[in-house]
Amino acid sequence: MIRNGHHATSEPREEADCTKPGSSACSPEKRKRVVRLWCDGCYDMVHYGHSNQLRQAKAMGDYLIVGVHTDAEISKHKGPPVFTQEERYKMVRAIKWVDEIVEGAPYVTTLETLDKYNCDFCVHGDDITLTVDGKDTYEEVKRAGRYRECKRTQGVSTTDLVGRMLLMTKAHHSNIDNPDYQQHTDNFGKGPKGHSPWTGVSQFLQTSQKIIQFASGKEPQPGDTIIYVAGAFDLFHIGHVDFLEMVYKQAERPYVIVGLHFDQEVNRYKGKNYPIMNIHERTLSVLACRYVSEVVIGAPYAVGKDLLDHFKVDLVCHGKTEVLPDKDGVDPYAEPKKRGVFRAIDSGNNLTTDDIVQRIIENRLQFEARNQKKEAKEMAVIEAMKKREQKQQGEAPAQTAH
Repeated sequence: MIRNGHHATSEPREEADCTKPGSSACSPEKRKRVVRLWCDGCYDMVHYGHSNQLRQAKAMGDYLIVGVHTDAEISKHKGPPVFTQEERYKMVRAIKWVDEIVEGAPYVTTLETLDKYNCDFCVHGDDITLTVDGKDTYEEVKRAGRYRECKRTQGVSTTDLVGRMLLMTKAHHSNIDNPDYQQHTDNFGKGPKGHSPWTGVSQFLQTSQKIIQFASGKEPQPGDTIIYVAGAFDLFHIGHVDFLEMVYKQAERPYVIVGLHFDQEVNRYKGKNYPIMNIHERTLSVLACRYVSEVVIGAPYAVGKDLLDHFKVDLVCHGKTEVLPDKDGVDPYAEPKKRGVFRAIDSGNNLTTDDIVQRIIENRLQFEARNQKKEAKEMAVIEAMKKREQKQQGEAPAQTAH
């Protein structure tokens, strides 16, 4: 159960005393101590890279607490976020590996914070986070041996996604060599002295293993209500979360299946350079959501008889976005409507992918400046690390000579 604010104290912390003969405390259940983990960040424009970091963190223990920074803290250290703190809190809450969130977590992770939330250690990706004056924000917990690292997800970054939005060309799905795209990445992720490996752009490669890691693996059980929804779910955002939460609430025991349309299909009805995320990326984004049980990768646009019968669908939901007719001019929801299983859902949130793209375009210059500043700080750290290594290597032969 996700709660906001302080953790409940019911989780066992102390290891059971197994020294007493015949003690019932020696049972394996009693002996297992709950390992509590801490992650923190801005979680601005949450994407499947963030979700993957939280998935890896959760696998290192039992109970995951995520601290999310305020707008003021982020503005001070990095520049203004795209999403408000309320939107960011809600996005992180919706990620299925998160047990609890702490609103307004400090930007610098201290031992005091870990102790306050009773966390054993803190987990962060293998990139670097710097304060406004260029210090490693995890220095204190690293020194105390209460820091663990997980792998950064290759092929996705906020920088890259922003670049795709700004370009508004169809080429970004297949053509990373596009000169316009290269120009953008140069503006966005390049300081005066080359590229930082943490802010640069790379290409995501989907694997079956990654899908398995994200999937719930749970089959629908007798008594579950199977609910089907379909769409692009591009740049998975707070509008999607609110909609899926509302869909989830339509039944006592919901099993929500999301049908994702292939890129070509999305481009047919959305136009421009949509979708911004390809089908592989959209699959992981949706699977990371706690309200979703299963995803159909490349669902047909028309929700027909075969699909409804195959998944034994009880209810089909659609939000308030406009439903465009299928290629042959037919209503894609004609069959569920005929069966009386169609339901229109109003989540109360009108945010669309278009709105997000607009926010980014309006803030373009701020973002470019913010990223160049961020990369310059990262490059300075890399230079310092290189110098330290060279110095250590230079000292080593001198010591062996004595």
